Amino acid sequence: MVPLLLGSATEAWFAFRDNRFDLDELLRVEARSAADRIQAFTDGIRDQLGWVVQFPWTQGEDDRRRIDGLRLLQQVPAIVSLSLIDPTGTERVFVSRVSMNRTGPGADMSADPAVVGARANGVWYGPVHYRRDSEPYMRIAVAGNRAAAGVVVADINLKLIWDIIAAIKIGDTGHALVVDDSGRLIAHPDISLVLRSGAGAADFNRLESEVSAANGSAVTTTGEDGTPVVALSVRAPNVGWTVIAQQPVLEAFESIRAALWRSLILIGLGIVFALVLAYWRACRMWGPIRQLEAGVERIGMGQLDHRITIQSRDELEQLAVRFNQMAEELAVSQQKSERINRLKQFLAPQVAELVEHSDQGLLDAQRREVVAIFGDLRGFTAFTARAEPDAILAVLRQYYEAIGTVTARHEATLIRFAGDGVMVLVNAPVACQNPAQRGVRLAIDMQAAVQSLAGAWNAAGCAMGFGVGIAMGPATVGTLGWHERLDYTAIGNVVNLASRLCDLADDAQILVDPVVTEHVRDSIALASIGERTIKGYDHALEVFAVVRTGVPMRRHTSPELDLVS
Repeated sequence: MVPLLLGSATEAWFAFRDNRFDLDELLRVEARSAADRIQAFTDGIRDQLGWVVQFPWTQGEDDRRRIDGLRLLQQVPAIVSLSLIDPTGTERVFVSRVSMNRTGPGADMSADPAVVGARANGVWYGPVHYRRDSEPYMRIAVAGNRAAAGVVVADINLKLIWDIIAAIKIGDTGHALVVDDSGRLIAHPDISLVLRSGAGAADFNRLESEVSAANGSAVTTTGEDGTPVVALSVRAPNVGWTVIAQQPVLEAFESIRAALWRSLILIGLGIVFALVLAYWRACRMWGPIRQLEAGVERIGMGQLDHRITIQSRDELEQLAVRFNQMAEELAVSQQKSERINRLKQFLAPQVAELVEHSDQGLLDAQRREVVAIFGDLRGFTAFTARAEPDAILAVLRQYYEAIGTVTARHEATLIRFAGDGVMVLVNAPVACQNPAQRGVRLAIDMQAAVQSLAGAWNAAGCAMGFGVGIAMGPATVGTLGWHERLDYTAIGNVVNLASRLCDLADDAQILVDPVVTEHVRDSIALASIGERTIKGYDHALEVFAVVRTGVPMRRHTSPELDLVS
């Protein structure tokens, strides 16, 4: 709509400018033509009068002069009467269409303004006057080229100028008119206005003043009948009259008004078309938008398999495609998140992320050198026999929290909690550098964390301790169970040995098998506690215990063991 409005306004402005220029030229040509014809009219009368006073007065030629005057009345219908004045200023002959003719010495007219003006300038044009307050008249006096020729004074009926003005047509209703300096109407297409002997002179005087002030340019003003007009004036130089050409504004700018109406109609049609198009577009968009809204609602409800079908071949169809892609990505992300959450049940969070984003075969069954760590609480059975269930659950929550935090920090695999017992794997499913040393460090931190809790439990009257067993060796690791319940676990002798060592461990003790001892003896202080008979083994096995760092490895009795944290 904005381009249409701007285009219409620009077209209207240029059309107005061109129309105004053409109108100015038309009014100027018509007014000048009228002024020229008026001047030709007065000049023709002046020339005819000049013939009458061409020769000097002589005695006894009054009759001949009278005959010349009568001939002139016949030749020039505008001349109403003639006065032939001799060189002394005495009227000698008077001929008229409406009065008695006179011949012989008459009145002394030497002081008459017409005679004085003619003798001074050769030709004298008198002011317009209305005889019997009806038709306009004007006196013209012409003096002979020689002083003895005398002066002729003619009374001219200006009604004949009406023929000149009436012939001027500007458009359908435009016209021209002639006024004198006092605003009295001399000629008008409506002859009745002229015959009113100057009625309405104020309106014509106002019009003449406003138009003349424009110095030959067209102005928009109010005409003599009160209607807005565009008018232009030209002076008739010999008589000093003003010729005004004017045309009503409505007619002068009819083409512009028609152009504006066309523009308004086009704008209206454009608005209607835009509204219809907007309504059709809104109806066309409403259905897809509702589908998208319903799709978002169903996706928010967790129905990630929901898809949207929109075939509009526009942005909405592209939006539906993006929506379906988003739903697929959300479904994939949800599945991945669920897998990670399941992995986090027995893996450290960072390990679970690594497993999820790496080869999924890590969880498949495979043979792996692992470090198995078992731990359980000492005195827990006795505690559960006398403690309330809430107190038992509170202790287990603290215990699981401590074990889980330490396991996650060392990026080990928390296999399971079984009551007060816990099983942790190192080097499976994610391999690590020096798993034996990492396993012992994990056990030391685990022991320290639980012992910190045990101090508080003992202070509360719950005498409990914590023992740990560590073993290293080959095992079969992988997921085990069925499709709705899978656990990652390890199966092998190393698992059994670590469990047995945990059973042998006293409170605050970490027992280690010879394999682990062989891998960490250079970095962690261990002490042999002698050979121990292990259930399920044919021969006794030398068992080692973690001692304070820097203490030489030797056999220690249980009380001598000190936890290194």
